[in-house]
Amino acid sequence: MSAIIVKELTKKFGEFTAVDSVSFSVEPGELFGLLGPNGAGKTTIINMLTTLLLPTSGEAEIAGYDLGRDPDSIRTNIGIIFQDPSLDIGLTGRENLEFHAMMYNISSNERKKRIQEVFDVVGLTDKAEILVENYSGGMKRRLEIARGLIHYPKVLFLDEPTLGLDAQTRRSIWEYIRNLNRNYGTCVILTTHYMEEADFLCDRIAIIDHGKIIALDTPSGLKSRLLGDCVSLTIEGRIDLIATALGEKEWVREVIPDGKTLDLILSDYEKNIPEIFQTASNLGVGISSINFSKPSLEDVFIRLTGSTIREQEGSRKSVRQERMRRRMLR
Repeated sequence: MSAIIVKELTKKFGEFTAVDSVSFSVEPGELFGLLGPNGAGKTTIINMLTTLLLPTSGEAEIAGYDLGRDPDSIRTNIGIIFQDPSLDIGLTGRENLEFHAMMYNISSNERKKRIQEVFDVVGLTDKAEILVENYSGGMKRRLEIARGLIHYPKVLFLDEPTLGLDAQTRRSIWEYIRNLNRNYGTCVILTTHYMEEADFLCDRIAIIDHGKIIALDTPSGLKSRLLGDCVSLTIEGRIDLIATALGEKEWVREVIPDGKTLDLILSDYEKNIPEIFQTASNLGVGISSINFSKPSLEDVFIRLTGSTIREQEGSRKSVRQERMRRRMLR
């Protein structure tokens, strides 16, 4: 049985449709990503599935319970880590978890066991007695994840779990999320607009734009939709000779000379790179450097939506790199 089944779920605010007939299912133990820009509908979907917002229409089943008929049972079987911090900073880490466990009517002996267990999972055992106001941003996020696990939820919702954290802390949080997914077998639903985060963590990803799912696949499946791999060669000798020769190869999709640089878009880079060097050698042309890049989820998003994702975390590309990227997407 699927952990989540969503059918034609829709949410309107007056004349504005925030979520437009969304359908998908998530399996037990799967780490499923909702990827899209701010305002795409990710958080609205999460708010409906966690019973915080009533759908305008459609159906959903979470952990075996119907969203419309049995929201109380859904609440007892899910965990939520909100986008905005919700810890009591005047309490210690342990006191925060104690209070949350009591809300789920977990007995005293069981609370002690579970609190120690989740502290171990997120690596905060030695910080349990410290006031949360003295925690770093990453420690607070890890404590929130521990709190969301305290009642052994069948489904854990993470809404932008690393928003605002530095790159090193984000990486640390990613490892904790992966470990809890493996160790607990918990179904995790992750919303994010960080492409690298979704690529690293998720088994499958739904790309959402303007309230609709516009693609749903594994990260590798999404990236395989693009035209090919990018290879940039720095040429010593007659660039026109090697450009013509490589342009005749069936696995070369496009050849773009640019001064002493030859940009290629090709398939099966690992298989065909030896032939590139052999072709150059046969022509008496030297290759002094080679750079290779695979299509990214950012490239997929641009292909599907026509624009970059807002608040992207990558560095600026050069004009030539940008041109290459856009050629890949045609």
